[in-house]
Amino acid sequence: MDLLLYLALVPTLGVLSQWIAWRTRLPGILLLLCMGILLGQFVPLDTLMAELMNGDPKDVPRILFPIVSLSVAVILFEGGLTLRFTEFRQSSKSVVRLLVVGSTITMLTTAIAAHFILGFDFRVSLLLGAILIVTGPTVVGPLLRQIRPSARVSSVLKWEGIVIDPVGALLAVLVFDELFLGADEFSMISGLVLLAKTIGVGLLFGSVGAWFLVLSIRRYWLPDHLQGVLSLALALLLFAISNALAEESGLVTVTLLGILLANQKRVAIEHIIEFKEHLQVLLIGCLFIVLGSRLDLQAISNIGWPGVAFVLALVLVIRPLSVFVATIGTRLTMAERTFVAFVAPRGIVAAAVASVFALKLQLMNSGPLPAGANALDSVTFLVIVGTVFIYGLSAAPLARWLKIAEPTPQGLLILGADPWIRALARSLHAKNVKVMLCDTNYSKVSLARVDGLQAECVNIVSDHALENLDFSGIGRLLAMTPNDEVNALAVQQFRGIFGSENTFQLASKNKKQNSTRALSHHLRGRSLFNSELTSAYMQQRIEDGAIFKTNKLTETFSLESLKTTYDNHAVLLFKIDPTGMVSINTDDKPIQPKKGDTVISLVEEHRDAPVAASETT
Repeated sequence: MDLLLYLALVPTLGVLSQWIAWRTRLPGILLLLCMGILLGQFVPLDTLMAELMNGDPKDVPRILFPIVSLSVAVILFEGGLTLRFTEFRQSSKSVVRLLVVGSTITMLTTAIAAHFILGFDFRVSLLLGAILIVTGPTVVGPLLRQIRPSARVSSVLKWEGIVIDPVGALLAVLVFDELFLGADEFSMISGLVLLAKTIGVGLLFGSVGAWFLVLSIRRYWLPDHLQGVLSLALALLLFAISNALAEESGLVTVTLLGILLANQKRVAIEHIIEFKEHLQVLLIGCLFIVLGSRLDLQAISNIGWPGVAFVLALVLVIRPLSVFVATIGTRLTMAERTFVAFVAPRGIVAAAVASVFALKLQLMNSGPLPAGANALDSVTFLVIVGTVFIYGLSAAPLARWLKIAEPTPQGLLILGADPWIRALARSLHAKNVKVMLCDTNYSKVSLARVDGLQAECVNIVSDHALENLDFSGIGRLLAMTPNDEVNALAVQQFRGIFGSENTFQLASKNKKQNSTRALSHHLRGRSLFNSELTSAYMQQRIEDGAIFKTNKLTETFSLESLKTTYDNHAVLLFKIDPTGMVSINTDDKPIQPKKGDTVISLVEEHRDAPVAASETT
């Protein structure tokens, strides 16, 4: 295959796999790996590159892994940009214990399992144990986006998954240098010096890089369109310089750079975040396609049943043991601890680190290699494939069984708490639909709470709202204030959380698109209900005596019966099917209620529907 075609095919397959995952709700990382393995059977990457360079396929990793390392640096930088200290405060004890106690238990027990199950030399076993403590944002992030567990669980897994990568890499460097390159006996002092040097370099360059970027943006040295590009270039440069000074310190540098930028309050970094989010999606797709295509299925099959036993030990014994011990006395509930204990897929960082050290072991030229050295990268790839398959298929059902996540959250975040909005929210709440009302008027919020509704007195587009409100169980935004601009601003804020498909706002009072006072179409959310139902219209209808009516459609009371009862003046708003799935009526996608569904509509109360099928709000 032509190299140009291959380079174009990899990102295409990556995006296609993630689109299929979105449509089918299958684990994205699972599809990416499968697509990569399939591609590798037809076009072996190592062979293709070796032919182009007229070299040995074994030389390909020397060229490939620097590219992979830079991609990992970008992903960790983007991951650092998602870490907020406000999230960390509510789960700090759990995260710190997982990083210190949990990683120590994982490293030692993994080494024991590798020695006794796989027959590895104890030095190789310890190196493998250090490599496999990592989970990583490349695999945990897509799982969390798909499952959307509670805020506390998401915070714990996100912080652990990002911070554990440089920790695992540092431990691997320490083990390799001390057990393979050092003296016959382990030197604690030399290990601490190496650790201090690596962390020091990472802290220095990460801090300096964040200071420089903030200063450049604050002093307007950069136009908006260059902020994302410069941050990327600077992150890659600092990563390379750090690694040249202290091995694997680049991971510390880029992670810290992202965290410091995300938590400073002096400049806005939306341009950087948006640029990195799109790049991260592309890189994750490409990396897993490449990883899957390079899997040597024969080498993995040669490991045999001991390899399967080793993976099962990691999943069923080692990870649960480390989590349950590390989280003793924390605020995590038993359900949350159980979920965290069964989510630890390994990703591209483990593959990159294992490949680097496998290559170093082969180049040592100091006599015969210790047992297991030749299989270090193969076992790591087996663990990646095994854990991605197991956790990718089991995490979502486990979260639902433990009741810490919903497969498709049906809750509604409603912006506004006017009287008619509270009446509509009561109708939804009565049918067990989770609603959260947000308004800056404390009196309206208080009245909503008196009605038994969850309501927050907060500016929904503030940092406080995004950082402190728990949106678990909520999947859609309904912006329903009388102010079109506020509604549009909320839509812009929450598109990144719920997606464009799930952000709605009431029709604008300036209906003509070419009106000088109308909002641009791209700034608005999906039109809620229909183009006539503005806030003023709804308020006037309620004042004139209209009500929200809840009806269950049956054999004897159909949708036509509902329309006839109210002289075709009933305005359909919501449909709730027997499983609790909520559908919102819109012009672009009208609801089609059928027998067994419950509909909420706006009606004039001059005639009543059958009592058994009707509820009034």
